[in-house]
Amino acid sequence: MLAKNTLRGRDMMTLMDFSRDEIETILDVAFDLKRDFLLGRLDDLLKNKTLFMIMFNPSLRTRNSFEAGMTQLGGHAHYLEPGKIYTPALAGDEVAYGTERVADVARVLNGIGHGIALRVFGAPLDWVYGKGQQIGREFCEWADIPVFNMGDDRFHPTQALADMMATKEVKGGFKGVKYTMCFAYSPSVKRQMAVTHSSIVAATLMGMDVTLCYPEGLDVEEEVEQRCRENSKKHGGSFKIVHDRKEGLTGAHIVNSKSWGGIKFLPPLCGDKPKFEETEKIYEKARDWIIDDEAMSWTDDGYYTHCLPCDRGFEVTDSVLDGPQSMAFREAQNLLHARKALMALTMA
Repeated sequence: MLAKNTLRGRDMMTLMDFSRDEIETILDVAFDLKRDFLLGRLDDLLKNKTLFMIMFNPSLRTRNSFEAGMTQLGGHAHYLEPGKIYTPALAGDEVAYGTERVADVARVLNGIGHGIALRVFGAPLDWVYGKGQQIGREFCEWADIPVFNMGDDRFHPTQALADMMATKEVKGGFKGVKYTMCFAYSPSVKRQMAVTHSSIVAATLMGMDVTLCYPEGLDVEEEVEQRCRENSKKHGGSFKIVHDRKEGLTGAHIVNSKSWGGIKFLPPLCGDKPKFEETEKIYEKARDWIIDDEAMSWTDDGYYTHCLPCDRGFEVTDSVLDGPQSMAFREAQNLLHARKALMALTMA
């Protein structure tokens, strides 16, 4: 059942706020828009409309897909670099996190545009876990126009939409598909949970058989784990957590790999300052967690993906990322169409 009418004016901070029908509607429209794009047909669904993009963190794919998407839909995206504007801040946190309250920024942009997109996590917030999602939620509270999460410390919902598009394209659907989200080693321990959380929420929402595989100590949020189990029960898939790499990859149809950090070593869960040295201890024992040809041989002729950018030679080998079973660049290209669909359905 199409859920078009339930999407108009909606914010997207996490896929946990959406039903399967609503996500399927977004995917259906994304495929339609992708088909039109390939045929050279562009629709002015957002003619004369404006999206404000506030990016505390840089991104090749996120910025350009949102901007290109708005242009192709007939609108315009304003890139608001925090260093060039008064930086949005939560009430009471002006000194540490900005100079102008979110309530003020949101109400100003709300009166002159049609959508707000926000990307904020990590160093700009002194690594305080959950602060990025909190800022996004406050934008939602004060703005009547749709607010989109372009990636925070907890979730990256639009990345997962592109992941689901690519999965459907290579497998033809979701039923019976074995999807593994697998940790991968990286030299940098300063990593976020956003892609991991959103990917497993999306995969279980679509009814796949989902395995989350990672070294002990890098646990996901309990709320996210619980939602994945609820999704699986409701939509006919399964969800399990394993800590053995070969066990997690064996028989997989889709392998999504990513390095992520230990949230229990981030403030406020560990005190006032992050304890990256604790995450590094886990990483050092997991140097062999790479997706290479041997790892892919354990799968069931599986496809490989990554949100990108990746640490080549650490998270994944060139032979896998550039090989015939890689759908990472397909997923990256689908970001354009997934985000166009979201904006068209919520802002049109």
